[in-house]
Amino acid sequence: MSIPDYMQCAEDHQSVLVVVQPVGIVPEDQFFRIYKRISSVCQQSIRSSQRLLYIRYRHHYPPENNEWGDFQTHRKVVGLIAITTCASAKEWPQTSERFHGQKEVFGSTLYDSRLLVFGLQGEIAEQHRTDVAFYPDCDSCPDLERRVEDFVESIFIVLESKRLDRTTDKSGDKIPLLCVPFEKKDFVGLDTDSRHYKKRCQGRMRKHVGDLCLQAGMLQDALVHYHMAVELLRSVNDFLWLGAALEGLCSASVIFHYPGGTAGKRAARKPSISQAADSGKRHRPGALTTNGINADTSSEIGRAKNCLSPEDIIEKYKEAISYYGKYKNAGVIELEACVKAVRVLAIQKRAMEASEFLQNAVYINLGQLSEEEKIQRYSVLSELYDLIGFHRKSAFFKRVAAMQCVAPTIPEPGWRACYKLLLETLPGYCLSLDPKDFSKGTHHGWAAVQMRLLHELVYASRRMGNPGLSVRHLSFLLQTMLDFLSDQGNSLAHSRGYFVAVSAFFRLSSVHLGPVFLSASPEKLLGDILNWDIQEAQSHLPLLPGCSLSLTVNIRVKLDFSGQENLLPDLSDGMSKRFSFLWTRTFFNECCYLSCECFLLFLFYFHKLFSQTLEAVMTFKYSGGGGHVEGFYRELCLGIHVDVEPSVFFTRVSTLPATSMRQCHLLLDVFNSTEHELTINAKNNQDLLLYASECQRMAIQVDKFEFESVCVQPEQSQQQWETERQQAQGSLINSTLSILHPSLQREGEASVEGVLNQLVLDHLQLAPLQWDVLVNGKQCDCDIVTDCRVGDPVSLEVKLTNHSKKEVGPLALTLVAFQDYQNGIQNHDLQDAVTFIGSNTFYIDKVNPTFSSTCTGALLFLYTGDFYLSIKFQDDSTRRDLPPAFFGLPTVHIRALESPIENGA
Repeated sequence: MSIPDYMQCAEDHQSVLVVVQPVGIVPEDQFFRIYKRISSVCQQSIRSSQRLLYIRYRHHYPPENNEWGDFQTHRKVVGLIAITTCASAKEWPQTSERFHGQKEVFGSTLYDSRLLVFGLQGEIAEQHRTDVAFYPDCDSCPDLERRVEDFVESIFIVLESKRLDRTTDKSGDKIPLLCVPFEKKDFVGLDTDSRHYKKRCQGRMRKHVGDLCLQAGMLQDALVHYHMAVELLRSVNDFLWLGAALEGLCSASVIFHYPGGTAGKRAARKPSISQAADSGKRHRPGALTTNGINADTSSEIGRAKNCLSPEDIIEKYKEAISYYGKYKNAGVIELEACVKAVRVLAIQKRAMEASEFLQNAVYINLGQLSEEEKIQRYSVLSELYDLIGFHRKSAFFKRVAAMQCVAPTIPEPGWRACYKLLLETLPGYCLSLDPKDFSKGTHHGWAAVQMRLLHELVYASRRMGNPGLSVRHLSFLLQTMLDFLSDQGNSLAHSRGYFVAVSAFFRLSSVHLGPVFLSASPEKLLGDILNWDIQEAQSHLPLLPGCSLSLTVNIRVKLDFSGQENLLPDLSDGMSKRFSFLWTRTFFNECCYLSCECFLLFLFYFHKLFSQTLEAVMTFKYSGGGGHVEGFYRELCLGIHVDVEPSVFFTRVSTLPATSMRQCHLLLDVFNSTEHELTINAKNNQDLLLYASECQRMAIQVDKFEFESVCVQPEQSQQQWETERQQAQGSLINSTLSILHPSLQREGEASVEGVLNQLVLDHLQLAPLQWDVLVNGKQCDCDIVTDCRVGDPVSLEVKLTNHSKKEVGPLALTLVAFQDYQNGIQNHDLQDAVTFIGSNTFYIDKVNPTFSSTCTGALLFLYTGDFYLSIKFQDDSTRRDLPPAFFGLPTVHIRALESPIENGA
């Protein structure tokens, strides 16, 4: 067993486990609507025995956990309710087969099962079967709860039968040995006739019967069996099952002392067997005990003798957990026992002892956990620490859970979940984001921790796509923590980067070959790599004696510096690895003294075109005067060796939504690997200055790309079309980027084609559904604030233009007004400040391709202030063919101002 149930509590030992699962394809919303109704039948009064049966429902349960059902019976799946949809009689045989296959998963432990079928009508649905119920749809099942109650009662009948069989077992010395899965191989070849073995079998069976009695509602009998099991198992040092018997004794005692339960947030449980009035009837209806004393008095005496006191409950929990700790395969059992004990101690208000159990739970090794399981574990630890009043410790584990949401091993980090969890840690660190709660004077809390937390809120809000909220948190940090900030300050963590964009040029002259910068550019022919202005050189000819001529040759070379692991080293060690930036200076001493027109011819031979080393041979041919007339010339060969070193890496590319639905922000993690300053320039954006070995993030606002405009030619394959589309996208982004060297004022180009992944490309796509929102006739697609006057009607138009190839609809649009305090807190309680003239819900029947549909309405503001309108949609069609990204509507920002005072008023 490897998956713990962190929500378990002591009273769950008296419940039976029922699994509710879908069979086949069942819409998620429909399944959970039915699951909610089924799980409402959580306790059932059994008419024949006047006992209560408690039911614990799960919609997902690992089959390996079911194998521990003999060890603790509340872990055994005894009931299965399958939910399925079936549209026609042809689908019924396959549906029935799936149901039987699902039963086989838990077949060895099931007492009973049911199949709920929705959608099937006709002859098959008219059959009367006890194990199958047919309903036309999810809304037409009024007797669902009654059927579940009948199902629960059938489970009780089987449970009671098994309890009686185990209690009155006459097999004597032939009692079978109950085992947990990892024990089975250890008992092969043991002497089954030894006294030690027989006591082990008897002790384990007594413990098992105690579990059955507890589930069947017989608390007194359960206590007796648990005590006998403890004595037998202790005598043979059967520590694992001794721990289970002790935990069963603790659970039964907790149920007696705390009939309302220990789960806290759950509804109070009805006291069942803690009331003495019916206990005698439950054991043997209408009878007295052997000594003639009334059953009520007998049961009370029995409880007083066998039930643990509140203090003894904790001591026995400690003993049981110590026994579990002897077995590495019992880590889940040990962890869950710690959690149960903490819940009991929380009711007893013994916080320090509860913290000891939690500290033990932290160090329990459960093997390799997934990231989701780690997040759940830390979140539960946080809730338990909060339950016992350790609020700072609770905040610590909540923050650990938040950091786990964005762990490097997660392909798509959950920054929104991280931000939400970080917000929940604020009270534990005595920090509030409401300015009204902040007062000058004595500082409360731990300033260093608070600053760190605010830094994390700044970073998380920026990564989740809300730069305005990030700035808000940063300004709050400066306002409240300025006295604690050092002079150097703490810059926010920058993301690492590897993608290279290098710029360079050659300067050729009769004196020297000057400084070199290289520019990464798309793959081109040799003629495109070289570029010079021959007209500029010829304008200085003929060259007079004693003069010189300089010719600038631009070289553009594309090399793959996209940060692939096989090309570049990892820079995660604090950017300590640097790359040198090459300055190549080559001299040739021969100067030209010409008195007439000169002709220049360059012949280049590149030996390694796409490596990091470029070599060329330049052949100069020049002549003048009489020699030129006769056809004579001089020839000079000059060898050039250029080492191309990376300069700027774009390591990671991601996107964020922009204020306009037709644009988005492209985020680039930029690292300057040179020893010089570089400036990254993006059109219509602020320049980014990078110092040597510095890493920063830059955001570039780009227009979204209309992929539909890239038509697939009949002769083009899908792969060719994808290549063409990616090149077009890369060219669009490249046109906005450039690199500038401040000292030389020379500009080069940058390319990001190598690091564009499919997720980024999808976010760059312009949605085929175009939404236009107008307030008082003014477009609200960007960061536009529409002003209005208090008391004046404000017209609102929502226009949908369908550029897709399918019709859209029907749709329902709902307007929700709120105020945003820009610190994660929003106020939706505005019924006294904003009123809608008419309905705040619009309906769109359908919109055909290339057509539009417009909804109009109006609203009235009663007070001044900044208000926002969020437009949410609901797809009323039977199935959705378009992705949710196509239905993104902008948030409308309206500023209500005071009405002007009329003259003479």
